[in-house]
Order: sequence, then structure tokens, then C-alpha cells
Amino acid sequence: MKPRILLSALLVWVHIAMLPVTIRAEGMTQQQADAILEELKGIRQLLQQQQTLLRRQNTTQRAPAADQNVTLKLVDTYALGSAKAPVTLVEFTDYQCPYCSRFHTTTFPQLKKNFIDTGKVRFISRDLPLHFHKNAFHAARASRCAGEQNKYWEVRHVLSSNPKNLSEPAIIKYAEELQLDVEPFQACLASEKYKTEVNKDIADANAIGITGTPGFIIGRTPTKDILKGIRVKGAQPYPSFAAKIDKLLANGK
Repeated sequence: MKPRILLSALLVWVHIAMLPVTIRAEGMTQQQADAILEELKGIRQLLQQQQTLLRRQNTTQRAPAADQNVTLKLVDTYALGSAKAPVTLVEFTDYQCPYCSRFHTTTFPQLKKNFIDTGKVRFISRDLPLHFHKNAFHAARASRCAGEQNKYWEVRHVLSSNPKNLSEPAIIKYAEELQLDVEPFQACLASEKYKTEVNKDIADANAIGITGTPGFIIGRTPTKDILKGIRVKGAQPYPSFAAKIDKLLANGK
């Protein structure tokens, strides 16, 4: 759209510049020439307005979604960090999502080192497999099946690092490489086990306006099981998360 507008504007400028030559060549009266000139100026003004509108639309589209206050009931699931950490960070993830993978491989290691491992943040992992990712739901169940053998986080790491390779044979291969007992792991995958739990995560995410991945809730760790915090959408860079966490830590002092 933008190249077309620029080309149209250029053509209008050319016509305006060439108008004196056209008048002499075609024998136009000055009145006719003035009328054409006014029409061309009107077209130029319209094109300039369209360019301004397009720039505003692009700026709006690039602006990140504002954080919103939400309330989330915490469930018994997998967590990293101290239960006494002052801040809780919940992630809703999709193992087939490239943005989730980017968060996992770039931002998460820094969060773990600086906040989770130091006792400042408790990190909770929940699932939000998107319907158009055919392997995501199965992968979510696979991580939970691995949890039966105390390998949840190891499998989660491998799945998050390989969003393009989550077929059944690939997942079994990952399990073998991580030295899981493959027979019960496969039996778990073949069953309907953890389907209800994954669907519960999906429903909870959608209820607070998280429909894409990754999605996060960051808040002060509650005394009970209701987390009141801010909703953060997308794989934002480490400084963005760090600033939000530092603010919560400062407010709690």
C-alpha cells in the first residue's frame, strides 16, 4: 500500500512540474491550466493525508499491548524456585510456538539466574497449546508424562528448544536421550492422561484474556492460591521482565 501511495504522489508532482510545458504544447487556456493545477493539488493533498494515516496505523500496530491487572487461581502444577519467593511468574506456553521457544532460549535463562535461583521469583509453568499447532497438545501431555519420572523440566527444556520437531517419534527419542523409562512413558502418551489438566490450563488462560503464546502473569506471591498480578503478552526481552519484577520487589518492601 505504501509504495503505491508514494508512486502516486511522485506522478502528481511530475504532472504539476510539467504543466507549463503541457500548456504550450496543447494550446490550453490559462483558465483550463489553473483548473487542472487545482485538481492536481487536491489529489496531492489527499495522498499526503493517506500517507499520514498509514504512518499512524503502523505506529499503532507496532505499539506493545498494555499490561492489564488480572486474577488467576493457582493450581497444583510444576514450579521452579522457592515457594517463599516474594514474586510469582506464571507462563502459559505452547511447545510448538516459535515465540515461546525464543523466550525459553534467550530470556528465561537470565530470569532463572538472576531471579529464580536467587529466591526472588517462583516460576510456574502452565500449558496453552494452540489449536493450529497439531503437535502442541500432545507435547504438553508428554511433559507431564515425563513428570511422573521426575523429568518434567528436562523434557520441557528439550521440547521448548525444538518447536519444529515434536512428532511422536521425536518425543520418544528425546525421552530415550534423557534416560526415561520409555515403556511407561509411551503408555502414558497413548492414554488420555492429563488431557483434563491441559484443557483446564487452556480455559484458565482464556478466562483472563490470554489467547496467544507465550502469555504471562506476574504478581506478588499470594498467601493463598489467588494470584493478583499483571498480564504480559508475548516474548518480551529480558529487560522488560526484569523491570516489572524489580518494581514488584520494590513495592513489597
